[in-house]
Amino acid sequence: MVSLVTGGASGLGKATVERLVKNEGRVVILDIQGTRAQEVAKSLGKNVAVSVGCVSSEDDVKKALELTKSKFGRLDTLVNCAGYAQTHQVYNFFKDKECSSSHFIKCINVNTIGTFNTIRLSAGLIGKNEPNENGQRGVIVNTASTIAYEGDIGQAAFAASTAAVIGMTLPIARDLASQGIRVVTIAPGIFDTPLVQYLPEKVIDFIKRMAPFPPRLGKPEEFALLVTSIVENPMLNGEVIRLDGAQRWFPL
Repeated sequence: MVSLVTGGASGLGKATVERLVKNEGRVVILDIQGTRAQEVAKSLGKNVAVSVGCVSSEDDVKKALELTKSKFGRLDTLVNCAGYAQTHQVYNFFKDKECSSSHFIKCINVNTIGTFNTIRLSAGLIGKNEPNENGQRGVIVNTASTIAYEGDIGQAAFAASTAAVIGMTLPIARDLASQGIRVVTIAPGIFDTPLVQYLPEKVIDFIKRMAPFPPRLGKPEEFALLVTSIVENPMLNGEVIRLDGAQRWFPL
């Protein structure tokens, strides 16, 4: 199996790359963190290649797909893990200043447009595969967030951008069904990745207490396990799966 993993240089994406390779897969990483992506590829061997670029750039995604085709000859699975998140309130009344629109735009560009961009450009290559015994040609796995459902103060941009990914899941699954391409989205809770390292320890402790079981942050390896489970289960399609230990958000 050949996969393209966006954001594969760190966090959820890196864990996904590692698991896919462990399962004897071949992987192309698309990430703006070129040096880190190369380090991941070097540690995993010849079955991993790197294309440096941004998911919201048509040229960068096309370059990654060209590398995938030239090096491995096909594409079976697209896993969208690239993401961007920061916290900004819409209006800061202490400073009497509104949030910059550039923050909202960047969230939309990376999380929403980037996800759609990779899907629309990858679908053609996946659709050229010969169907298997189930009529399947490939699988697309996206990453959203539980914040799309239960965003807190300062999370409007991230919530909106990931809610859009959730909203496009079923329509795109229906768009691509005739070609035997499944589309599933994972909505993880708070995972132990670089995206949460900026949070104070007391906030992380609070987050842990909000998860009934297990009472901790998610592990990237657990996300990767769900990715491979989705790929292996032909009946999963057009669905959004929460991965959060039954965690539900309440205002801080």
